[in-house]
Amino acid sequence: METDKGVVLATERYGSAESWKYVSKDGVMERRRDGSEGHSGGNSVFGVFKSVFLPQGYPESVSDDYLQYQFWDTMQAFSSSLSGTLATQASLRGVGVGNQEATVAAATVTWLLKDGTGMLGRILFAWQKGRIFKSIVGVAGGATRAALTVHQARRDNMADISAKDGSQETLVNLAGLLVSLILIPLVTDNPVLTLCLFFLFTVLHLFANYKAVRSVVMETFNEARLSIVLQQYLKDKQILSPPEANQREPVFFEFGQTVPIKLGVRLQEIAQSPEDLELALKENSMPYLLGVRNGCVCVCLGPEASVSDEIRAMCQAVVLGNMLSSSNSREATGAAPKQQKGHWEMVHKSHKLMDAIFNPLLKGAEAAGWDMKRTLIDWDEWRVEWKTKSS
Repeated sequence: METDKGVVLATERYGSAESWKYVSKDGVMERRRDGSEGHSGGNSVFGVFKSVFLPQGYPESVSDDYLQYQFWDTMQAFSSSLSGTLATQASLRGVGVGNQEATVAAATVTWLLKDGTGMLGRILFAWQKGRIFKSIVGVAGGATRAALTVHQARRDNMADISAKDGSQETLVNLAGLLVSLILIPLVTDNPVLTLCLFFLFTVLHLFANYKAVRSVVMETFNEARLSIVLQQYLKDKQILSPPEANQREPVFFEFGQTVPIKLGVRLQEIAQSPEDLELALKENSMPYLLGVRNGCVCVCLGPEASVSDEIRAMCQAVVLGNMLSSSNSREATGAAPKQQKGHWEMVHKSHKLMDAIFNPLLKGAEAAGWDMKRTLIDWDEWRVEWKTKSS
């Protein structure tokens, strides 16, 4: 390749940034910027901004939904900062700041009650919902951040993405602080305006959180996404892609099952006698056991179960739940022994059905873009080793 300015020996590019070329002229190799000669200083400013606030190698080093998610996450953080400022101002006024008649003791007690109720609420939420679920509240957003970082990292660059997320958050907080310095003098002594702005920023915060969650396209299965994909496959043999399944996944509430499913339970949830254990092992060569108790599908997992086994167990629990729901709608509740026998028959039937459909489902899901090496299925920690007749 020759030009009037020399022979181009090679070209190079740093990520998705501008490219450079090496030119040989008069026996000397020169490095020149590829493309037009005149580049504005704006490119260097953007380059500095990109290196400070975006992961190295962006956009190739992150998932496709990274920019959209970060935009809405920035919006929710900004609106949250402003609503927090308004709330703090109202709290300070409530404890007596600026009021000569307020006592120090009354102000201290009011402030401690405010902090204490907030801490208690966080503890209760973590105890009740301390698992990886989509939500539109801030504390849940913190709980899901680790899963999102793993999802966004396309080059195992979780540390870099977390660091840049911290830089973005600092920038947003700084912007919120500057806007608050302008906003506070305008709303002082105007409680109606304060309330209206607080409501506006709170609504914006919730809306931005919703849009941020909706923009995420997770390629790993959780209970909801796996159930959605499986139900569609059972219906018409079509495998939903990650974007399609994510759009169907509910945001505000957990994915509702007609029959509740409990994963990773103790053995006594499935088998209350040696006969029950034998029935659970019948026609079952998998490292998990299924059973029905109190109208709930229970899955007992063995310690050697792989990710594929976990996916299959969850799929079979959904299939068993469908059978149980259909049976309950057709028949009235009968005697307990007869009903229990019917449940074990459905378990055995679900084993045969999974033997027929699981491998095609697994291959189809992988071809559709699902990550089958890991899952976000929420298993409890019980693991059981059971003895068979041959052992």
